[in-house]
Amino acid sequence: MQLKETFERVKQASKALATLTDQQRNDVLNAVADAIIGNKERILKANADDLAKMSPENPLYDRLQLTDSRLEGIAADMRNVASLPSPLGHISKQKTLPNGLRLCRVSVPFGVIGMIYEARPNVTYDVFSLCFKSGNACVLKGGKDADASNREGVAIIHEILTKFGINPDVCTLLPATHEATGELLNAVGYVDLCIPRGGRKLIDFVRDTARIPVIETGAGVVNTYFDKEGDLDMGKAIINNAKTRRVSVCNALDCLLIHVDRLNCIGNLIAPLAEKHVIVYADAQAYAALYGHYPHLEHATNDSFGTEFMDYKLAIKTVGSLDEALEHIDRYGSGHSEAIITQNEQSARKFQAHVDAACVYWNAPTSFTDGAQFGLGAEIGISTQKFGPRGPMALEEICTYKWLIEGEGQVRG
Repeated sequence: MQLKETFERVKQASKALATLTDQQRNDVLNAVADAIIGNKERILKANADDLAKMSPENPLYDRLQLTDSRLEGIAADMRNVASLPSPLGHISKQKTLPNGLRLCRVSVPFGVIGMIYEARPNVTYDVFSLCFKSGNACVLKGGKDADASNREGVAIIHEILTKFGINPDVCTLLPATHEATGELLNAVGYVDLCIPRGGRKLIDFVRDTARIPVIETGAGVVNTYFDKEGDLDMGKAIINNAKTRRVSVCNALDCLLIHVDRLNCIGNLIAPLAEKHVIVYADAQAYAALYGHYPHLEHATNDSFGTEFMDYKLAIKTVGSLDEALEHIDRYGSGHSEAIITQNEQSARKFQAHVDAACVYWNAPTSFTDGAQFGLGAEIGISTQKFGPRGPMALEEICTYKWLIEGEGQVRG
């Protein structure tokens, strides 16, 4: 293992994090936030180097791009994480046994968390802030598309850690190579948890290859059902926001399900999408209703459904009932985020009860699936699995617990 010494250093450095107070952690995070703003030119220059190697037509371009406002947002999220209560030391269970033993279950860090992600340099800062606040060291494995941006970000983090007398190995960026990914996934005894954040291909590879524990995040095939009792104006705003706010993120809308009785207003419903030149792949019924009323219209194919577009593209499927919409989501959804637009509470409650996803919305866009939007400060990813954390993973979700037992000489019979 070529990176064994690197992993050993991170593991050793992680032990020192336990000696820091929450105030010390907060001071470091606030200092890093200040440094992000103070070093905007450095960060944006490195990001420009990465962007120069990618076509603006690539759906990942938007994910890769950093701007003044995005850096302001990253710094604000880091300060927000610093302001949150510590997730450590929380007692979740406490009892005294009949034999007098006193039991206490308390939250503690995992230790070392490995993060594998693609062209998203903001993840570098989010992961560091959440891991550092929760007492975890982090091993970062970014994609080659964002390597210059990631290295500049980690360099700034290291400068602040060194200034505070903290071993910079607690935030380590690996080479942007496939070999480094393989070594991270086999770092048994050094890395306690691995979290992949990216497309289906990356997540499948990590799950199938890793010899260390993995929590799956990222891939989102997102559907929204416009019910026969959906409000038209509300639907227009929700669908437009869910689709066009940022097309490259995992909570962006991929498929609109529409009740057959509402096809008469579908042109009005998706009219705002035309301003962003969203290509619509409509099934036969929706195509007939939209023909001549929507400029960027194409026929849907079998591949149109169940696809995470990450682009200005949207599939439309006509359904005859709520049950048919639920069947479609059950077949094509990825367990990330799903939504229903309806004024019928009974239908909404049935939808929320039956849809098997981490986040299920009623009369709100799936674009809200985000740790910061949920008031969690930031997120390390959106977990789509059921074992362990589910939905936005923030401070509490990257802690585990241990049992503390106190006795007075009792022995077991």
